[in-house]
Amino acid sequence: MLSNDLLIVTGALVGSSGAILSYIMCKAMNRSFFSVIAGGFGTDGSSSGSDDEVGEHREISAEDTAEMLKNSHSVIITPGYGMAVAQAQYPVAEITERLRARGIKVRFGIHPVAGRLPGHMNVLLAEAKVPYDVVLEMDEINDDFTDTDTVLVIGANDTVNPAAQDDPKSPIAGMPVLEVWKAQNVVVFNGR
Repeated sequence: MLSNDLLIVTGALVGSSGAILSYIMCKAMNRSFFSVIAGGFGTDGSSSGSDDEVGEHREISAEDTAEMLKNSHSVIITPGYGMAVAQAQYPVAEITERLRARGIKVRFGIHPVAGRLPGHMNVLLAEAKVPYDVVLEMDEINDDFTDTDTVLVIGANDTVNPAAQDDPKSPIAGMPVLEVWKAQNVVVFNGR
């Protein structure tokens, strides 16, 4: 088997592609490649975060969410891996189309590591025919959350977690995140 040049070349391509993707994700998470490969070596894995709720939390119905969206001037949607699992990109694209038809400014905030690999959310949204000009990277959109009426967090967790900035003992401390909490309203879709 080792005498088969095609297998050796294919293996080298797969290995180098994996290394490149790992490097890109490490850079986006503000982590060193070695610390990720070592699997948390040198950390105790604990978090100092409390279970106390921060801010106002309330349950909201689909009807109330729709009304909130209709009354918004600016909406940002932040998708994550949960959107991919639920295959929700098509309904999300339809919601986007309907809101834009009403004159509401709708954009997407994409974290570099959202999904299974870099670019995963971009591919899903392109597949659902979401216009490219409304799909923005984290660095392009983070400053806009303060001027946003409503943010929809669909299947995203760590990529929107304020503990990355607020809790130095958090496992995600120092990772850049989408600052959704700066918007007027944030609706989190949780599949529980």
